[in-house]
Amino acid sequence: MEIVEGVGIGFAVILVAVLILFIRRALVTRSGGIIRLSVRVTTMLDGRGWSPGFGRFAGDELRWYRMFSFALRPKRVLSRKVLAVERRRLPEGQERLSMPADWVILRCTSQHAPVEIAMARSTVTGFLSWLEAAPPGAVSPRLASQDWPAA
Repeated sequence: MEIVEGVGIGFAVILVAVLILFIRRALVTRSGGIIRLSVRVTTMLDGRGWSPGFGRFAGDELRWYRMFSFALRPKRVLSRKVLAVERRRLPEGQERLSMPADWVILRCTSQHAPVEIAMARSTVTGFLSWLEAAPPGAVSPRLASQDWPAA
């Protein structure tokens, strides 16, 4: 009987863990604005260190959640106020094995440190539009520094 109880308890633990993952994903994705997004978490080895996940747009922030995590909070938060795309490139070497063929890698500068993110080519346009957009009534820092003629 002890073996059956052990197997039952093990099965129950696995079932609860899977259930928690699904509930977490449902809570995070409930409000829309979700994109598939990989973030390079380490640069120790060339072409490696990518972690799959999904990003959620929330106002001026892009919140990145790891795909396989129990955490309800985002692993990384990128603010569009301090984020700028430095360059874009296609996956190279080992990266081609860990990403879909139509993905693009964006190297961005942030307030804290450079960050590399990868997303589908079709998603890049929307990401860049979000990055450059300003809420109604806000003035872009680039436009604020120029003298405009009075109307």
